[in-house]
Amino acid sequence: MAERLLGNPADLAVDHPAVHALGQDYAEAIENKEVLGSVIMMMIRTRFIDDCLRRAVEAGATQVVILGAGFDTRAYRLIDLLKDTTIFEVDRPQTQEMKKRRVAEALGGAPPNVVYVPIDFQHERLADVLARHGHDPNRRTCFIWEGVTMYLPADTVRATLEFVGAHATGSTIVFDYVYQRAIDMIARIDLDKIPPAVRPAVQRFLNLVADEPWIFGLPDNAEHEYLRRFGLEAGDALPIGGAESVSRYLTRADGTTVGGMRAADQGGPNQAAVYQLIEATVR
Repeated sequence: MAERLLGNPADLAVDHPAVHALGQDYAEAIENKEVLGSVIMMMIRTRFIDDCLRRAVEAGATQVVILGAGFDTRAYRLIDLLKDTTIFEVDRPQTQEMKKRRVAEALGGAPPNVVYVPIDFQHERLADVLARHGHDPNRRTCFIWEGVTMYLPADTVRATLEFVGAHATGSTIVFDYVYQRAIDMIARIDLDKIPPAVRPAVQRFLNLVADEPWIFGLPDNAEHEYLRRFGLEAGDALPIGGAESVSRYLTRADGTTVGGMRAADQGGPNQAAVYQLIEATVR
């Protein structure tokens, strides 16, 4: 699905190993540690969110709201699962228009239960915009918030979680986040002290963060208490790259793992588990 929507990788005009890898043989591409890191993160994040979405729909959710939808493909690849739901894709108008063009060209159009919701995040309230497009907060809803929270001001994160918490009991939200210590750690990175072998990868990451700064992190190891403020009860949680994530999503039936990772090597006491996934339910 991603290949169909993106088209020719050479046309993306993005200079990053993970993009170059799209045109390479798998065995060759996966040898690049920077590519492997992207693969691991994306596989775990995608699968975890898919699992949470499936549980929510099977438990009775009839609305799915994808915040900052970008090129999210769930409405197009999980058609059977979502056939009885209304899917609201919320994003900036420019991004959404680009996606709509690609969906039309590559897939022949969106399923009839997809509602595109353009929003000016700086000047419009999420609740008002969704209401204009038919969203009903009294219906059980599953919110997906992927790759967004770290870029938002703290008051915007709080306002969004308050909105989610005001929904029908049993509604859910799944999102990824970093701890505040990750934000602080990024600010202290000294490239001169980074080993030369990984310095280019760190430099690329810092360039990305300079373009789109990471400014929000949840209180360290206090996500349960933080979410309770908004009427949300934290459920399944998963550090990306930790032992449980390797066992759950990167281990094949024969015991081998993607990129040769071993669960036993992950999740030790020295691991900086700062990038997390979590599912929470409206109480």
